[in-house]
Amino acid sequence: MPSTFFGLTIASSGLSAYQIALNTTANNLSNLETKGYSRQQANRVAANALRVHEKYGTVGTGVSTVSITQLRNRYYDTRYWNNQSAVGLYETKLSYLQQIENYYMDDDMMIGFSTVLNNMFNGLDTLSNQSGDVNARQQFVGSAQNFTTFFQAAYEGLAEMQRNANEEVKSTVSMINAIAEKVANLNRQINVIEVQGGYANELRDQRALLIDELSTMIPVEVTETPVKDTNDPDRVTGANYYTVKVGGQLLVDTNDYETLTCVARKYRVNQSDQDGLYDVKWTKTGNTFDAGSSSMSGSLKALFDIRDGNNADNFTGITKVLDSSRIQILNPSLTNIETMTMPERGMFTINGRNYAYKEFSFEMDDEGNITSYTFTLENALSREDRLRVDGMNASIGAAVDTRGIPYYIAQMNQFLRSFGSKFNDLMMDGEDLNGKHTDYYSFFTGTDLGGKEYLFGKSNAGYGKTVKSTDSSYYKLTAENLRVADICVKQPDKVATQTFSGIESGVDDYSILRELAKLKSDTVIFRSGSAESFLKCMISDVSVDTQKAEIFQNNFLNIQNQIQIQRMSISGVDEDEEGADMLRFQHAYDLSSKMVSVMAEIYDKLIQETGV
Repeated sequence: MPSTFFGLTIASSGLSAYQIALNTTANNLSNLETKGYSRQQANRVAANALRVHEKYGTVGTGVSTVSITQLRNRYYDTRYWNNQSAVGLYETKLSYLQQIENYYMDDDMMIGFSTVLNNMFNGLDTLSNQSGDVNARQQFVGSAQNFTTFFQAAYEGLAEMQRNANEEVKSTVSMINAIAEKVANLNRQINVIEVQGGYANELRDQRALLIDELSTMIPVEVTETPVKDTNDPDRVTGANYYTVKVGGQLLVDTNDYETLTCVARKYRVNQSDQDGLYDVKWTKTGNTFDAGSSSMSGSLKALFDIRDGNNADNFTGITKVLDSSRIQILNPSLTNIETMTMPERGMFTINGRNYAYKEFSFEMDDEGNITSYTFTLENALSREDRLRVDGMNASIGAAVDTRGIPYYIAQMNQFLRSFGSKFNDLMMDGEDLNGKHTDYYSFFTGTDLGGKEYLFGKSNAGYGKTVKSTDSSYYKLTAENLRVADICVKQPDKVATQTFSGIESGVDDYSILRELAKLKSDTVIFRSGSAESFLKCMISDVSVDTQKAEIFQNNFLNIQNQIQIQRMSISGVDEDEEGADMLRFQHAYDLSSKMVSVMAEIYDKLIQETGV
């Protein structure tokens, strides 16, 4: 039979169990506002029964606290992490798109494209009435300079955004690496504790909070499986395998982790890209981590989309090997000099391999359409390479199906090349105030790295010919280098206002100015529209993208809130619930204490009055 004092042991087990329960409740209430804390509960079971030599066979021995565990639901965690990557994607996109939108604003608060375009054509109209007035010429040249300044400022703003996005890529990769290291360290600490039979609740909370943060940057796939005894597969050791995959590849494998590294590009992908844009690679293998692929999400993908987005309009074509150092590209995707986006020196990809080129030329038909490109390679092709690449698809950069910074810069360049070539063609048919033919400068021009102005010539000069990338073609004109010819700025009398005829027709003749005025609204310049429709196209593009990002952001934030409510209904600390538990456990503790008192009285009676 059990000991005479066995009842006291049973009662004391209740005191111990409910003291632990009250301590756990106190810990929950203390962490009511602690970020990432998961509610804990003390798990109690009936203590092992004691076998006795009586008819009833066994007798209960009280209660035992077997563990203190956190309350979490893996299903809701997984849903939350999946949704967080979408939230990170659209939050980051929206932030940058709103900045892009600002560069095309034109209202009372900000002077934009429409204002500078109207001012320039108003100056042209004034000049048409006073073509012999040098002051009127100076006013027109000044308004034209404001026009070029607008595009230069817009380009520099977008370029700065691209540099910022690039730096943010680097900092995001550093944060991913830091989180991977912390998670691996926490895995090690958790397994040390739990292999001994404990539960590392606080460490698990820290790890989950890190995954919450990581999931906004990049999609994560988390798995946790118990480690089994190799000698006894039915027995678990208490430790766990904990893995984190990103893009289908292991970032964390329990105690080990991989890192990503940013590698600056040697070549530009787009003509107007900033130097040193980063590609992300796995540090150990050097393999590319394609954070911008269509299957990815998160803030890192958003940064790549904004930084590299070309609306899937990169250069592509079919290769034809001419010799060991030259490759011709047939059926090119870019068939107009105005839409060309490839850098003068760069790299294209064929069959998954990269080939660097140092220059290129393009062949134009009699209507100005580009029929083929010929690239001169930096390194000669081997016989095997020539056989491998001949007749294959080639591309420069990736087709990033997002309207990002490269897209908006390319649209500006396309507009300027079209508008500038038509404006310059008319100017080059004219004569200045002194009767001299104005074919010796381009009114809207650009400058090379040395500051020398380009003389473009007539826009149809290259039709039916081969043009080199080093020639002064309109390929060279960009929003970055756009300017008004220096000779017109310093000597406004050089501006053409009338057609060159070789004879004097009077300074007030303004036949060319009438044709120039048509460029504003009566001539197709950009996307089948006139010059004044450029802003509408740009605002339409960025507004649609901004609205889309805002709608998706709000949708995913709403989903996030719903999941978080469900998540917190399990793992969150509720004041009312903890208060009820506190009273319940206090009552149970009081009853156990009362039982100790009762047992003490019984034993006192037994000892004092029966003489046991």
